[in-house]
Amino acid sequence: MNAAGPASGAVDSARGSRSLGRRLVLATLGFCLLFTLLTVGVRTWSAWNDTLEEMNAELALIDQVFSSTLSKAIWELDDSALNSQLDSLVQAAPVGRVELQIIRAGRPPEVRAREREARGGARLAPSLQRPLGYEPYAGELETLGTLTLEGNERLLWRRLFDEMTSIVVTQAIQSLLLAGLIMWLFHVTVTVHVRRIARHLAQLSPDTLGRRLRLGRSPDRHDELSLLEVGVNGLQDKLSSYLARQHQAELDLAAHRDRLAELVAERTAELSEANARLEELSRSDPLTGLANRRAFDELKDVEFRRAARLGQPLTVLMCDVDFFKRYNDTYGHAQGDQCLRVIAETLSGVFARAGEVVARLGGEEFVVLLPGSDAAAARRSAERVQQRLAERALAHSGSPISPHVTLSIGVAAFDAEAIDHFDLLLHRADEALYRAKSQGRNRIAD
Repeated sequence: MNAAGPASGAVDSARGSRSLGRRLVLATLGFCLLFTLLTVGVRTWSAWNDTLEEMNAELALIDQVFSSTLSKAIWELDDSALNSQLDSLVQAAPVGRVELQIIRAGRPPEVRAREREARGGARLAPSLQRPLGYEPYAGELETLGTLTLEGNERLLWRRLFDEMTSIVVTQAIQSLLLAGLIMWLFHVTVTVHVRRIARHLAQLSPDTLGRRLRLGRSPDRHDELSLLEVGVNGLQDKLSSYLARQHQAELDLAAHRDRLAELVAERTAELSEANARLEELSRSDPLTGLANRRAFDELKDVEFRRAARLGQPLTVLMCDVDFFKRYNDTYGHAQGDQCLRVIAETLSGVFARAGEVVARLGGEEFVVLLPGSDAAAARRSAERVQQRLAERALAHSGSPISPHVTLSIGVAAFDAEAIDHFDLLLHRADEALYRAKSQGRNRIAD
């Protein structure tokens, strides 16, 4: 198992992509940006209200400072002092515009105004309006007019801008510090150990499964990384055990396969031997051990074609036990089977040369196939069969022609001009056997 190559590629690919720490930082920065915008909005609204309150307080303080002197100048009809006071009042930083309405008896109110600079559009700066009174003597208050103080809008916006700048810079610094702290903590507590786990997994192979994963952390820590470390080591143990069992199973399977091959070879040999025995049994007569009719039929055509092709002689002997039914009736079937075995031995003893075939066609009838023998040689061989059978002297009290078992034999020789297939040759041998029986049995006819 070559796990190092693909795993290393996976680790390199992971390094080439954005790390979890970087994603966490980006997510933190995004959250801090949204939080900063929200905080800036809230703090800006609060700063706006604070600035308005501060300017209101300043306008109230200015009013307290200048109201008595203005009232005195109006009462004393001192235009020079009044104008000087108005000019001084409009120069105060929080004041953007001053308007003084003086009440004149029997005349419309006189309006005197001072403005720091021309303004247009909506006015958002606060304003303060209060009546002016003068007490010429104790207990007598005279209302002289109305003083209106409007705040300096430029100063108001400048203060608000300075406050917003401070708020934005502070929040941005806090967000960057928070993101850096989170990235550092994540790198120290997570990223380093995750990369170590990745390298460990990349180096795993069936030979290194026993190498334990060690994160080098305090044993007192029980968190997700500790669970992952335990899980990886447990998985390696299970995989190692599984591979060991698989290897043992493969060895056992190989041993069983070898044993099975041996058993198959043994059974195949036994089956081949059994088939050979079966084939032999199917081609031999179970009583006498001679070839049976099937084996004779397979050989006869082969020898017939060879004789016809090469012009060689071929002779067939048809043999029949004389009065065999009476033999069975007299001595029983068991003795009759023994008689047939003796005759088979006699025939096999005479016809033992290569190519000569002795077969039992059925019952007490036998056939002999003699390749390379002409009719005269076949007749001499048949005479030897009768002579050796006579020497065996098998008693046959039921035979009217001899006190011993005898054979009638028909001889037929292959004639290429008159015989074109083996069945005709066999038929001639059968006719010769019939003639031998007709002539009194225990004789040879051709």
